[in-house]
Amino acid sequence: MIRATAAGITLAVRAQPGAKKTAITGIYGEGAAAQLKIAVQSPPVDGRANQAIVAFLAETFNLPRSGVELISGDSSRSKVFLLRGVTIQQAQSILAPTS
Repeated sequence: MIRATAAGITLAVRAQPGAKKTAITGIYGEGAAAQLKIAVQSPPVDGRANQAIVAFLAETFNLPRSGVELISGDSSRSKVFLLRGVTIQQAQSILAPTS
């Protein structure tokens, strides 16, 4: 779910568009294939759900929006985001209540 890179971390996400509110709802899958489930209020139209997840992750990790980049899964529910300047330890402490 979380992997270190030279630029920061990558975060595997399972998007659930069309939810009542944008929030982390748990973990999807297990082991190396685990993904962070994020319910997102925006519909999956014209990339709006992706933009909403970028904004949500930026707020959650206290980053500018430019610090969060979708690197795979543009039109899939399974996505990978790059969070620049975030360490695995920081991500684990932020996500600890969800795990």
